[in-house]
Amino acid sequence: MTRTRIKFCGLTRPVEAGWACALGVDAIGLVFYEKSPRIVTIADANKLLAEIAPFVTVKGLFLNADRDRVSAVLREVKLDLLQFHGDETAEYCSGFGRPYIKAIPMGDRYLEQNSTTGYAQSHPDALGFLLDSNAVGSAGGTGKTFDWQKVPVFEKPVVLAGGIDCGNIENAIRTVRPWAIDVSSGIEKERGVKDHTLMKNFVQEVRLVDHEY
Repeated sequence: MTRTRIKFCGLTRPVEAGWACALGVDAIGLVFYEKSPRIVTIADANKLLAEIAPFVTVKGLFLNADRDRVSAVLREVKLDLLQFHGDETAEYCSGFGRPYIKAIPMGDRYLEQNSTTGYAQSHPDALGFLLDSNAVGSAGGTGKTFDWQKVPVFEKPVVLAGGIDCGNIENAIRTVRPWAIDVSSGIEKERGVKDHTLMKNFVQEVRLVDHEY
């Protein structure tokens, strides 16, 4: 049986971190992008981390942040991995002493058709690539999907994001066969507030699909 890894992103309350760990997710994501409705402060982040179980990876999400901003967060928050969603260079992403993954904005037609693989090749040190539905220069977390048929073959693990929920997760996994699924708005009862039932149902749906492979 193939196991699709699951990341719950944009957690804002300690109880959500506890729920995620109890449901057996592989990773959680904390957002440090100032314009996001899911942003957490350093104090908030550490309250969430107090609920994290062993072996659950904690990722910090940034978008075109100043180096000092990322460094300040890393001094105070124990992050296992960084996730960059802007136009950050490979040199920038590699400069914090943490492994990282790079988001590729699949919502831009030019990028989809012409330079997705080139975008990936410009980040040789990335552990993998997160494919999101946003356009170049904008953030994800919109709750919108992109055309999964256009996902090219990558040499590194692919994390699929963008508008995924219980209603389309089966199709998403069957179409892309990603290493991992990253979900945020699809498990929310309102923007920025996760729902335990939706979280539970999402995990169950992923495991049902995995059982077929």
